[in-house]
Amino acid sequence: MSGRRLDVLAVGNALVDVLSQESDEFVREHGLERGAMTLVDAPRAEALYSAMGPATEVSGGTAANTVAGLASFGASVGFIGRVRDDQLGEVFTHDIRAIGVDFRTPPASDGAPTGRCLIVVTPDAQRTMSTFLGAASQLGPRDIDPDAVAATDITYLEGYLFDQPEAKEAFRHAARLAHDAANRVALTLSDSFCVERHRTDFLDLVEHGVDVLFANEDEIGALYETGDFDAALAHVRGHCEIAALTRSQKGSVIVAGDDVHVVGVHPVADVVDTTGAGDQYAAGFLFGLTHGRDLPTCGRLGALAAAEVISHLGARPETSLAELARVELALD
Repeated sequence: MSGRRLDVLAVGNALVDVLSQESDEFVREHGLERGAMTLVDAPRAEALYSAMGPATEVSGGTAANTVAGLASFGASVGFIGRVRDDQLGEVFTHDIRAIGVDFRTPPASDGAPTGRCLIVVTPDAQRTMSTFLGAASQLGPRDIDPDAVAATDITYLEGYLFDQPEAKEAFRHAARLAHDAANRVALTLSDSFCVERHRTDFLDLVEHGVDVLFANEDEIGALYETGDFDAALAHVRGHCEIAALTRSQKGSVIVAGDDVHVVGVHPVADVVDTTGAGDQYAAGFLFGLTHGRDLPTCGRLGALAAAEVISHLGARPETSLAELARVELALD
């Protein structure tokens, strides 16, 4: 990394998102798990890619999308993730550096190709994802830059990394380094199916190693094995410093000790694609948190960023979030 102090350093899957708008019939015909992220192997990824219609390709991944949003707000951000020295690896690297993110993880010269996430967006704006992790799954503790983690206010970790043992170790290593430097650790649970696969590990991390937790209603319910949101809220309250829980059209609930803040959604005229809504909510929230804003304002910044990204195809902002915050929320 550059040696400058960062607001947020994200550790996550370096993927190229391939987005196409498809019918409900396409989802059924190809046996896709509607609204979920499913891991696929290379042959399945190739078959789906061939079946998809015209597509948009852009660097993606949950944590990478969040740092893209943070950069749009004007934050100082970095990213650690692994790509291969191939065409999609070049796409990812160019895109993320072009928006001002410090990305210096060397590309792999052998092994699996750069990972990709095939995203099918149906007419109701729901996204169904099939992910081939590829080189992203080869991320290991050796890729974590201890100096960068030490010089970062919040290290942000992507729950999807728990699907690969070596990446999981990188995750835990980064968390230890952050706390050793008296910095904070943030975690996004990423996906309810991911939570179910690794519930015990996630519970341990949330209780003992996470300061700021991001989850949607399904994910927090999966973590605590309950369909009762209030019950899940009661559980998480004592497990980490701050939990920011999103509830789609119901807005979000932020819990910090005995304090509970309910934040409404930011209005959007037309919902086109929900891809990246949670990622951008985290971006707005983390921007506020690293710039001294109170928790309700952090939530409003998250809601603003989420509203921007669901108004168009793709998981990253197309409008300056810093400018939107100035105009819509009167924040400088």
